Amino acid sequence: MATTSFPDASPRKKKAAAAAVPPRRDLSGTPDGAGQEAACTAHVSPRTLAVTAAEPAFSRQFGLSVDEICGRGLLGLLRSPVPGQLREQFTALSSGRCRRFKERVTGLDGEGRNFPADITAIAVGQPTGEIVGLVVLLRRAEQAAGGGPVLSALDAQVLEGVARGESTVQLASRLYLSRQGIEYRVGQMLRRFDAPNRPALVARAHALGMFAHGQWPPRVLPERVR
Repeated sequence: MATTSFPDASPRKKKAAAAAVPPRRDLSGTPDGAGQEAACTAHVSPRTLAVTAAEPAFSRQFGLSVDEICGRGLLGLLRSPVPGQLREQFTALSSGRCRRFKERVTGLDGEGRNFPADITAIAVGQPTGEIVGLVVLLRRAEQAAGGGPVLSALDAQVLEGVARGESTVQLASRLYLSRQGIEYRVGQMLRRFDAPNRPALVARAHALGMFAHGQWPPRVLPERVR
C-alpha cells in the first residue's frame, strides 16, 4: 500500500511553527495565568509615543472609545509627578537603554477629574535589538477608590506653596506663620505622605491627584480640603 509523506508534519517544522506563535494574552496584556486582573493594556509607538492600539478598558479610563484614543499621544493622557520624568523614561525605553519601568502617574478621566494610577511600560524588541513597540499596562491606584487624603485649609496652602517652590521664609511671610510653624507642618506632611523631602512630597501629592489639573499656580482640589 502506498503511503504519502507530508513534509510540514515533521517534528522539526512543528517545533519551529509553535515557536513562531506568541502565547495567547489575556485582557491585561500578559501571558495566561500571570494574574494581572485589574490592569488594562495599550500599545504605543516607540517613535512618537502615540497610542496605536488599546483595550476598551484602557480607553474608558480617559472617557474615550478605542477609536478616539488611537493616535493620541500617551504623554497627553498621563502626567508624571516630576515634570519631564515620564518622557525621559519613555525615551530610555524606546532607545533600548532600559527594557521596562514602573511609575505612579496621574490621568484625567472623561469628567475632568484626576485619578492616580500605576503604569508598567515594557519595550518589545527584535533579536537585532531594535525596539518595535511599547506595551503599557495601567492599573488604577487603590487610593483613587478611597477618595485620597484630605488636608486642613492651612496645610493645603503650605502644600501649594511648596509645589510652587517657595522657601520656608517665603511661606512664613505669606501665611503669617513662624518658620518653625512652616517646618512643623511640612514635616508632618512628609511623614504622612511617606516622602523623604519636599520634591518627593509634591510628587506624591500629584500622584494621589491632590492638585487641580492644568492649573498654575498649583491648587489643591476643594474636595481634598476639610
